[in-house]
Amino acid sequence: MFWHLLRLTAVLTALLGLSTSVAAMSFLPGGAVPQAQPVARSTRANPLLADAVLVKKGQRRLYLLHHGKPFRTYRVSLGIDPVGHKERRGDNRTPEGHYLIDWRNPNSRFHRSLHISYPNEQDRLYAARQGWDPGGMIMIHGQPHGRGPGAVRDLIAYKDWTEGCIAVSNLAIDEIWRFVPNGTPIEIRP
Repeated sequence: MFWHLLRLTAVLTALLGLSTSVAAMSFLPGGAVPQAQPVARSTRANPLLADAVLVKKGQRRLYLLHHGKPFRTYRVSLGIDPVGHKERRGDNRTPEGHYLIDWRNPNSRFHRSLHISYPNEQDRLYAARQGWDPGGMIMIHGQPHGRGPGAVRDLIAYKDWTEGCIAVSNLAIDEIWRFVPNGTPIEIRP
């Protein structure tokens, strides 16, 4: 049992990129210290990196894809008025269409955030024709800082609560942060 737990810890450390030192496990018999192998992240061919992100708003799911196949799935919360494509600032809708993850913010007011390139040129043209501000700052983000974890966890699991962003749990955004490099395409479907 002990060896099974130790092996599981080493695998999780390698997969999740945890910064916990393996040397802290020097309590093993004979002073043996297991060595976790570093996870290579330098190429798009790495199966641990997404080459696309897919969001299905109706299912409240975000999928990380590699070669068109999902390798991670997350429950999401959307804007408080989730039906339809975002058209303007303040409509509380989550956009639909094709965008990019173009930058990230480790110091967000939420636990990490990845920026979605909304509005694209089509969105700006449509909003301009209507005389509207298309809005912006649409992110995939974790939970807000400074709130009790139980209440926020319940919101994320069961309600749409954002102003148009895609919200996930803090654990999920930590994984997404590692697996989705800048420049990754994202498709958001109804």
